[in-house]
Amino acid sequence: MIHPGQIVVFRFPQTDKPEGKLRPALVIDKVPGKYDDWLICMVSSQVDRYIEGFDDIIGDDHDDFKQSGLKIASVICPGRLAVVEKRILAGAIGSISSDRLRVLKQRLCQWLGR
Repeated sequence: MIHPGQIVVFRFPQTDKPEGKLRPALVIDKVPGKYDDWLICMVSSQVDRYIEGFDDIIGDDHDDFKQSGLKIASVICPGRLAVVEKRILAGAIGSISSDRLRVLKQRLCQWLGR
């Protein structure tokens, strides 16, 4: 069962690999309507791409890192969004804290409301 705040993996399409590569993403929320579509954002291990005041870094010095299922420090990128069907989500590897999810949603809403 997928729910907001989970870290999931999905096959991200790549031009050099027709099957794509499994990548982590954060589930932000279910899209309203009759379809089983979900709003997700990218999670990347390339922490040097962090955008201060917008993205969020999660590392082993954070309380919810272990429960996230991530192996190394990563940046959660709310500006890198996708709406995907639940069927392409390969499964959950963990989750972030509800506080972290709330802050990320607030940042996303403030950015969209500019």
